[in-house]
Amino acid sequence: MFFEFVPNPQFDFLTHFAKKFNVPLEGDRLILPPVMGTGSIRRISLSTGLKLIVHRYKLNQDIILSRVASDEPNDLVSIIFHSNEATASVNTDGTPNPLSRSSAYAIQIASTDLHSQIRFPANTDIHFIVVGIMKDALKELLGINNPNNVVETIVNAAPGFLYYESMTVEINKLVRQVTEAREDNELGNFYYRLKVQELLYLVFEKLQKREVVNYHLVHKDDVEKLLLIRTAILADLSVPPSLPELAKMAGFGETKMKDIFKQVFGDTIYNYYQQARMEEAAFLLKHSGMSVSEAGYQLGFANLSHFGRIFEKHHGLKPKKYATGG
Repeated sequence: MFFEFVPNPQFDFLTHFAKKFNVPLEGDRLILPPVMGTGSIRRISLSTGLKLIVHRYKLNQDIILSRVASDEPNDLVSIIFHSNEATASVNTDGTPNPLSRSSAYAIQIASTDLHSQIRFPANTDIHFIVVGIMKDALKELLGINNPNNVVETIVNAAPGFLYYESMTVEINKLVRQVTEAREDNELGNFYYRLKVQELLYLVFEKLQKREVVNYHLVHKDDVEKLLLIRTAILADLSVPPSLPELAKMAGFGETKMKDIFKQVFGDTIYNYYQQARMEEAAFLLKHSGMSVSEAGYQLGFANLSHFGRIFEKHHGLKPKKYATGG
């Protein structure tokens, strides 16, 4: 299944989705027919300039939601939360990248002038919410006096911005509370508004803590290059990334590459690599049956004491204790 749309403040996702797949609406709710799967999509108008779309379903076929870049500038900020156990994929003018609650792509904050596609696989539980908020409503809600350049870019709805954040346990819990909330609650709108405000607080708390970097307008080609760089970094976690080689491969100048990578992903290339390395180490220790030494050597650590120190710094436990359940 394929659904294409152009985001703007007037666009009604639910109505167009229902028309595309010939599914009747029940007020602000679309219940999927058995031929498509089970579950529903809901739209909730929370306040002036603040809307919510809640996706919770299991489909019989893969679906691609294709967001086409808006040609007309507008003040809409899109914030997408993915809380899926199974891996979907996100493609923002580049190579498909894994998307689940544990990936670095779990939360996307973007302007409406960038194209992206999300593919959800069939026969998997999807928990996925989209917050659409106008820049003036966002400014008023945050009430922040000294925003860093990341937050300032977002609240001004500047063209060509794209940021990713990973999903914390607290944010994931809130997303699940939204997708699993009772629909017969008389105070439902109030409940959703509170939860969305909590989500926005937690996301912007993370964004406000990002180090100030020189802001670069993110063009379509830049996004593609960034995702190529990220794919190259993660291709072999036993080898540290070479900045000159990454820059040459992507066609970036090295300084611009470092700046724009940190701007979008919130960390330096090396720190991002090291974080991914430790996440992979945790996975290997929990799920592969590897010993601490096997996992360390596979990830390129010749010195296991060094591996242990870095692992404990990231996860709060020594590798052996982590592997046995802490």
